[in-house]
Amino acid sequence: MADAPTLRTLGALRASGYTPRSVKDEVRANLIAKLKAREEVFPGILGFDRTVIPQVQNAILGKHDFILLGLRGQAKSRLVRMLPSLLDEWVPVVEGSEIHDDPLAPVSKYARDLIAEKGDDAPIGWLHRSERYGEKLATPDTSIADLIGDIDPIKAATQKLTYADEEVIHFGIIPRTHRGIFAINELPDLQPRIQVGLLNVMEEQDVQIRGFNVRLPLDMLMVFTANPEDYTNRGSIITPLKDRIDSQILTHYPREIEIGVEITRQEAWQDRQSAGGVSVRVPHVFREIVEQVAFEARESEYVDQKSGVSARLTRAAMEDLVSAAERRALLNGEDETTLRATDLNAIEPAVTGKVELVYEGEQEGAQGVARALIGRAVAAIVPKYLPDPADKAEGRKAYGDVLAWFAKGNGVEIGPEMPFDQYARVLDSVDGLAALVGAHTTPNTPAEKASLMELALEALHQRSLLGKDLVDGGAGYADMMGSVLLRRRRRPGGRRLRRLAPRGLAPPAGGRARREGPPAEGSTERQAP
Repeated sequence: MADAPTLRTLGALRASGYTPRSVKDEVRANLIAKLKAREEVFPGILGFDRTVIPQVQNAILGKHDFILLGLRGQAKSRLVRMLPSLLDEWVPVVEGSEIHDDPLAPVSKYARDLIAEKGDDAPIGWLHRSERYGEKLATPDTSIADLIGDIDPIKAATQKLTYADEEVIHFGIIPRTHRGIFAINELPDLQPRIQVGLLNVMEEQDVQIRGFNVRLPLDMLMVFTANPEDYTNRGSIITPLKDRIDSQILTHYPREIEIGVEITRQEAWQDRQSAGGVSVRVPHVFREIVEQVAFEARESEYVDQKSGVSARLTRAAMEDLVSAAERRALLNGEDETTLRATDLNAIEPAVTGKVELVYEGEQEGAQGVARALIGRAVAAIVPKYLPDPADKAEGRKAYGDVLAWFAKGNGVEIGPEMPFDQYARVLDSVDGLAALVGAHTTPNTPAEKASLMELALEALHQRSLLGKDLVDGGAGYADMMGSVLLRRRRRPGGRRLRRLAPRGLAPPAGGRARREGPPAEGSTERQAP
């Protein structure tokens, strides 16, 4: 941040050649300069390059107030909070003014009286652009006094002023953002009578406080955000106010997996080694699976699409995924580790806490829906790296040796805390599995190869070619027919394996999801079809 200018009086400011300009002119001029210089205007906002950002820039160039309309987790607030970067770094203000009066265009009675009294000797200060942004989250209890202001009876009494005198006004957040950018988040939550109060501020530039008209030509850029669901669930934007908002810009979720991957890479905390943890390697296939979970949720008939699936889901899921691998490495005394398919079980809490379910989804249970979405994501992404088991003509042949090994009655159990040496031995014991991965991928490390081998087994399960049981947070894979016939299995210590149905949830039929395959005898866990 550059140092503030040294001019300290109104006379010195006039002599410098300073000319006042409106906030919208200021933002427009700085945007034009950035566009000409090919500078990135909104760094870190991904996926909006050809949609939202051009529309925002058009609104600024047109000197519009605008609203960002979109579901939760679509970077609306983040984009709005980056707008102050388009303001001048420093602007002069009348020293002591509550509403940051321009010395050459004073608005408040305080500033007018001070300049009338002292003339060119009137003191000025400098305001940084970081202090020229105001934001209010709209809530039902927000009042006109909060936004615009109210009469301060204590000030009136101590200064012996009438309530009609401007000096007795205690300004709200909007006047205090004079010469800046003011944002209201979740605008429909604002009571209609409070929205009416914004009309004069935006158009007539005067306000009424306790029945007294106060001429207050405020200079600001006003920006709003809203969620379409709020229009019916909690409130609406009154028509006159909506008419005064010049541009309505629709936001959206990432439309491509790779954009989602980059957003999550940017937002999720993954560098655990620098915080005293271990180094966790994240193969790209797992980044894609995490993003695909969100894509599946946004298309799922069990998820309420009107409420949306926030991009925060993938951030939280990736952090849970990395934490599961970090915990395993810490327990095993390892300095580094690589994500495994078993770790995907750890992202269930991130999914269940971020999606709103419709009735059929509630019937299946949040955990069942989460597991189904993860399963669908695996089934969608793994074929980009390995043959698709669903392809009976070509893909199925590649798994011939693997399926033949399981058909002989063999099986594997993979625990979430298994050391790498043991994990690799278990996977290497499956005939043809290492050869399959080696023939179609080029893993960078043995740990990454082992992870792909386990993903291959999970893909077979998702295509109903292998059975899968949950084993205390891990997984047990066996032949599909053997898994159905073998009603009960026990591990050392007598702990039961829990049956997990393949392929996730089927589309609802008659208000219920269709089930495929019988449940395990004695199982108490809800079985996803």
